[in-house]
Amino acid sequence: MSERILIIEDDTDINNVVTQALKNEGYECTQAFSGTEALVYAKNETFDIAVMDLMLPGMHGEELLPKLKEIQAIPVIVVTARDSIDSKVGLLNSGADDYITKPFEIKELIARIGVQLRKSPVGTSPKTKNLQYKDLTLDENSFTVVVKGEEIAFTKQEFKILELLLTYPNQVFTKQDIYNYAWDDIYIGDDKTINVHISNIRKKIKAVSDEEYIETLWGIGFRLAR
Repeated sequence: MSERILIIEDDTDINNVVTQALKNEGYECTQAFSGTEALVYAKNETFDIAVMDLMLPGMHGEELLPKLKEIQAIPVIVVTARDSIDSKVGLLNSGADDYITKPFEIKELIARIGVQLRKSPVGTSPKTKNLQYKDLTLDENSFTVVVKGEEIAFTKQEFKILELLLTYPNQVFTKQDIYNYAWDDIYIGDDKTINVHISNIRKKIKAVSDEEYIETLWGIGFRLAR
């Protein structure tokens, strides 16, 4: 069964573009064009995640967010034109699980949705026990990583970073995506932390294999090396 996404956006064109892009990725989408309509859907249907514009007619997104969370304990990604750190921290403290600022790329939104669904226990995707890529095998149940037959010790965050990249091998993840998945904390632009952990992962794998596993896309993020 595909994950179900509630799209809450009053701009018809944006709503339709986002909905079609997500359907192309295999998601089931329900479109709401106001906060009131979104609450009606939330009370009568089950969703795995919601993508919500902040500027909505009638009921503002900041009023809708806690009501939506009360009805269904699902991740909510807020779309906002506000780009200040205070605004972003305020949204996260108000219950948003993530945010994306306008204008945004559809690919980035899809990646952020994937991150939240992976983290969420209410997601409908079954948890994979083993993830494999090239000569690397990651066992989620035993928290082990084996490369070319040799087990490598990783920290919790290093393991989570690898887990995210292996789960979605064709996606590019920003540093914020990676931080949100691997750390239970609010990302405030701490690029150094991500860079250090990626470097450590590379060094540990390099000790037993000449294969490249993580590719850097400068100015964008990281993905599995092709």
